[in-house]
Amino acid sequence: MNIIKKIASLHFIYMPMLFPEIKSKLGEDICIVVYPDNCKWNYIVDCGEASLLSVKDCLKTRAIFISHTHIDHFINFDQIMRHQIGTKERYIICGPKNIASQVQAKLKSFTWNLVEADAVVYEIREIISEHKILVYELKPAEWELTFLYERTSLYKDERVVVNFTILDHKTDVIAYHFKENDSVSILISEVPYQPGKWITELKQAYLSNNSDEIIIIEEKEYLANDLFHYLKIEKGNTLGVILDHAFHEENHAKIKQLFFNCDLVLIECFYKDEDKEKALLNYHSYASQSGKVMRNAMVKKAIPIHFSRKYVEQDIIQIEEDFLKEFQVTIN
Repeated sequence: MNIIKKIASLHFIYMPMLFPEIKSKLGEDICIVVYPDNCKWNYIVDCGEASLLSVKDCLKTRAIFISHTHIDHFINFDQIMRHQIGTKERYIICGPKNIASQVQAKLKSFTWNLVEADAVVYEIREIISEHKILVYELKPAEWELTFLYERTSLYKDERVVVNFTILDHKTDVIAYHFKENDSVSILISEVPYQPGKWITELKQAYLSNNSDEIIIIEEKEYLANDLFHYLKIEKGNTLGVILDHAFHEENHAKIKQLFFNCDLVLIECFYKDEDKEKALLNYHSYASQSGKVMRNAMVKKAIPIHFSRKYVEQDIIQIEEDFLKEFQVTIN
């Protein structure tokens, strides 16, 4: 079973709330779209050559997460941007050091004399270190880079929180951890009070971790903590995307820390085990090493992705077998 079909089968077996879909065919680069369940928007991870990436995917993207800007991870940004110009939307782009100037350089390489000033806005979040992110803005038609502010967290919206770690690939590579927000509902059949705005206030108190908030029900005050047992909490799924990285102790320690017990991780297996010397030379991982770090991180499900373009389908099958042998989990 090929990787794209394998991930699709996971959607029906495990019903994740965050569903990743690889948009690159065998022999192409790497591009992944993450679809939150029952949601109008998506997220793109890396912009390599990807013939399965649709115009709709580009238009519905709320944020683009770039691991690094080697050509096989960034060459298709132009195509994505082409579909977004004219939407008058604000798109967020997250990536490693220099991503702001690199996005600017791509945009400046074209002529924009017929494009309106409000055709699109790009907000660039440039990851300088684990705790320092610089935020810039780019607007047509001059595409001047405007510094906005500095922040420490990467990304959060109504559906997900995205964290990261910086891996070594002889350049910074950003590995991304998506966490679906917990779902909170009220056990209405167990509540002895009339429904009202207090339900929304109680949910918000829980999500804000504010157990001391006062909730007023029928003109009487209650401590939020004393009402939390009326809530039903469904924990959000977690998804990891780990692309190019050298197989050494420092990288593996960072992976284990961020992705420990993750529900599903897609991880690069650029080389077969028999080509591990090439992996060492080129700061990549190989099949069994990727499987081993996933096992050590106690990841629930893991899938090898992003293989050398020199490999044919039989080589990919061998990579999958070596990966799963070390990971010690069979994905049907």
